Amino acid sequence: MSDSYDTRLQRLDALLVQLERVAVAFSGGVDSSVLLHAAHRVLGDGAAAVIADSPSLPRRELSEARAVATAIGARLAVIATNELDDARYRENKGDRCYFCKSALFAVMEPWARDNGFRALAFGEIVDDLSDHRPGAVAAKEFGVVAPLSAAGFSKDDVRRYARENGLAVADKPSSACLASRLPVGTTVTREKLARIERAEEALRAHGLRQLRVRDHGRRARVEVGADEVDFARALALKLEAALADVGFEAVEWAVYRTALERSRAQDRS
Repeated sequence: MSDSYDTRLQRLDALLVQLERVAVAFSGGVDSSVLLHAAHRVLGDGAAAVIADSPSLPRRELSEARAVATAIGARLAVIATNELDDARYRENKGDRCYFCKSALFAVMEPWARDNGFRALAFGEIVDDLSDHRPGAVAAKEFGVVAPLSAAGFSKDDVRRYARENGLAVADKPSSACLASRLPVGTTVTREKLARIERAEEALRAHGLRQLRVRDHGRRARVEVGADEVDFARALALKLEAALADVGFEAVEWAVYRTALERSRAQDRS
């Protein structure tokens, strides 16, 4: 029989106590926000957040992350990372996340040491363990701990925790860096990332909430949440005009599915 949510929460608190002082790799998404909140609740000023600022982070996400950290009351360090300087990252051969997370942890380590934090942590949850995550490999190499997954927290658990503790991200759709919108093998450039960000901002201005604009050169593959498909269809002409304004000549529409959902669909096929 599986243990209860309360048991998992107690286990999380115990793990955080053992860390004493921890710097949390923070994105402003629900997983890292819950980890930061729990760490700050348990450790107070012994917990701080570090967010990587680079061209792959949308300005909207940075602004929202700042607001979440402020609401929690936790210290937030915004540190520039330079993954675009790494040719292996730019090549985007399927292991891009490894080099991205390595760049983050490489700057987190000295910051944490200089500020008296003895541990680094990231917001991995048990759902992530069934997915291929090169970033988790980087975390292991740098000795970054994952208290949420170690405590048995699932996506349902983190959303429950966020709701019960009044976090604004409780129902925030899953997010990912802008580089994830480029197909494997497509070179990552600052210009492509900026165009994707402009495209997504243009569509959000029309009311879409969960979306990905995947860059296929002249064609954009736009994935929207299942509950927004009809809304997107009704606005298709306006949305496609907005995409044309940022340089996409053709648009393909699809329903957004998480990596876990895509994996399950492949398993059934």
